[in-house]
Amino acid sequence: MNVFNFLDENKIKYNDKNLISQAFIHSSYVNEHKKDVKYDNERLEFMGDAVLQIYSAKRLYDINPPLPEGLMSTRRSKLVCEKMLAVVAREFKLNKFLKLGTGEEKTGGRDRDSIIADMTEAFIGAVYLDTGITNAFKLLDLMFDKHIKEIDESTYDYKTRLQEYVQADTRKSIAYELVYSKGPSNKPEFKMAVKIDGLIYGYGVGSSKKEAQKMAAKDALEKMASL
Repeated sequence: MNVFNFLDENKIKYNDKNLISQAFIHSSYVNEHKKDVKYDNERLEFMGDAVLQIYSAKRLYDINPPLPEGLMSTRRSKLVCEKMLAVVAREFKLNKFLKLGTGEEKTGGRDRDSIIADMTEAFIGAVYLDTGITNAFKLLDLMFDKHIKEIDESTYDYKTRLQEYVQADTRKSIAYELVYSKGPSNKPEFKMAVKIDGLIYGYGVGSSKKEAQKMAAKDALEKMASL
């Protein structure tokens, strides 16, 4: 299997095979094959980084309830960091397409995070330059969707998000208080209030105190986002 099989299987368009192939050429390989290969992936890496920054910003901006600016910056830094790029590449076994010099291969370059991360950015940059932003975003959805969903509303811990928001200002404190509990033991209902510095910011109802706290945090986040 080669990178073009990977693109074909996932219905990612490409035109310029040379450009796509360049994304996987490390500088060490060029140094050993100067007669046959002129370009490594470093310039493509620069372009891919820019595309990834825009993509991750847009995906995080679309999360609902909206993330405040500070948390968007924190989450984006985790999505575009070297470790995450290497994780994503390994998940799709993209590092096996790398072309490395003999010395770099022998010293474990194919499994080095820094080299794999650079290759991933170069791949993104090559797809963008070859077929445009829509196709590049399709590739990024394939590679990053699972990781972005980990912080999306369907799986995100609203209490943690609210805690992170409050911790941005160390002077603030957060507390949850029971407003009421009612119903039979097999179908109870709890209502919780969340307070920040003693002021109520949100209410939540759930079949357990934990669920009601989560919904109260969600209510508070939505209200703060609208301020």
